[in-house]
Amino acid sequence: MNYRTPLARARGLGSAGEGAHHWRIQRISAIALLPLSLWFALSLGSLDSLDFDVVTAWLSKPWVPALLSLFFATAYYHAMLGLQVVIEDYVHGELVRNTLLIGVKLLAALMAVSTIISILRVAL
Repeated sequence: MNYRTPLARARGLGSAGEGAHHWRIQRISAIALLPLSLWFALSLGSLDSLDFDVVTAWLSKPWVPALLSLFFATAYYHAMLGLQVVIEDYVHGELVRNTLLIGVKLLAALMAVSTIISILRVAL
C-alpha cells in the first residue's frame, strides 16, 4: 500500500535514502573512536610530564603519529556528522542551513588537515 499523495508521486519527492547511511557512518566512527580514545588517554597518562621534550620524544615513535592522526581525523569527522544532524534538524531557512553545512564541513576539513600537519611537524 502506498501512502504518498498523488502530487508527491508526480513530483517524485520522497525519502532521499541517505538517512540510514548517515546513521550507520556516524555509529562506525563512534565505534572507531572508542579504542582510539582509550589509547590516547592511556598514552598521555603514561607520560611522566607533558613537557615539550617528553611529548616530542613520545611523538618520535613511529606508530604514535599515525594513531594520533587517525584519532583526530576520526574525531573531526564524527563531530562534523553530529553537527550536520543538528543543523539539518533545527535550522529551517534553506540558505542559512546550506551555508552552515558547507561551513561546518570546511571547518572540519581545515582543522583535521592543520592538526595532522602539526603532528607531523613535531614528530619529524
